[in-house]
Amino acid sequence: MPRLLSVREFPRAILHIDGDAFFVGVETAKNPSLRGKLVVTGRERGIVSALSYEAKDLGIIRGLPIFEVRRKYPEVIVLPSDYDSYTEYSQKMFDIVRRYTEEVEEYSIDECFADLTGWRRPLKMTYEEILRKIKSDIREELDLSVSVGLAPTKVLAKVASKFRKPDGLTLIPGNLAHQFLAQTPIEKIWGIGPSTSRFLVRKNIKTAYDFALRDQTWIRYYLSKPYEEIWNELNCRMIYDINPLPKTTYKSISETRTFSPPRSEPNFLFQEISAHLENVSRKARHYNLRAKKISFFLKTGEFQFISSEIILPSPSHLPSEILPLLRDKFPSIYREKVLYRATGVVLIDLVSSSIRQSDLFGDIEKKDKIEKVYREIDSLEEKTGLRSVFLASSLKKKENNIIQRKRVKSIPNSS
Repeated sequence: MPRLLSVREFPRAILHIDGDAFFVGVETAKNPSLRGKLVVTGRERGIVSALSYEAKDLGIIRGLPIFEVRRKYPEVIVLPSDYDSYTEYSQKMFDIVRRYTEEVEEYSIDECFADLTGWRRPLKMTYEEILRKIKSDIREELDLSVSVGLAPTKVLAKVASKFRKPDGLTLIPGNLAHQFLAQTPIEKIWGIGPSTSRFLVRKNIKTAYDFALRDQTWIRYYLSKPYEEIWNELNCRMIYDINPLPKTTYKSISETRTFSPPRSEPNFLFQEISAHLENVSRKARHYNLRAKKISFFLKTGEFQFISSEIILPSPSHLPSEILPLLRDKFPSIYREKVLYRATGVVLIDLVSSSIRQSDLFGDIEKKDKIEKVYREIDSLEEKTGLRSVFLASSLKKKENNIIQRKRVKSIPNSS
């Protein structure tokens, strides 16, 4: 007779929503002709960043070089990532969930948690009916498919949303949690990484249910506090609260600009890239983040993306530090006599600014001085609402914009 982990169905009712192939889902919502086709995104970075389920079934994986995708699977449709649209659809999805509860946590661009506890009576619906209504609202209004799960804790809700994908709906009441966990391999549990799962398997803990059954003393002896918290959550005791504050961190920060007519001058194109770098770096500083990688690209008049990705020597959000690396790499993506219609920069693998590498050569002291300068600049611009300081490579773009605006203003109105 299996041991119950809880006698109550939903002491708390925690919802988890997970977008199904979210980036490609947004691309399909924008262009329904892509539905059911082999689609990947990431053309601007040169590697697969997201893919449709059809492409996944073909054997394509994230991180695969785009040139290899084109060589092996010429029928695949390769798209550039449109981060602005992904963010817009993400916020609209979260806003739909907020119609049913104010307690919504934006966990990532395509995931959120929400606390539905006590909302059955006010909404005059069962929990299952609430979940179905949220799914249908997202489908009808955004044309997106999501998988949803409801359970007494956040870790169990994650198990529920991933239990049936895509387009799944799964409820895990506490008194049936053991049945679901017995079907869930330990390595599939949120927060348990590969090395820990291998250790647990060696201890004959192969499923999440095996883990939940272990004595708390055993958990404390062999594992650290975060795993005890996961153990409690699997036993239907909520440890991780819902954080309803708006999302203020990002996996990546990007900026692109399309211009008309297309241009070919290398100085103009690099000025655009320099200005992008300043803007994304400012946003990273605002959210106390540093990038471990940076990608930048040129988009030709024929809509071909030529890009380069750089692993930074150390995480950074200082444009004066990153710009020389872009300048060195720019010739590798620029082609003479080619017309370009857009430029873009993406900060990737963002980490908290509190994470600092060890200082072997006194570099941190130098960086701290530069950081202080940028903090003063950011503070000044926040107070005045005006951009006042630019890199020399971006200043020329600023001057060109001013000249262009004056020209526009000088054109007489014919109406």
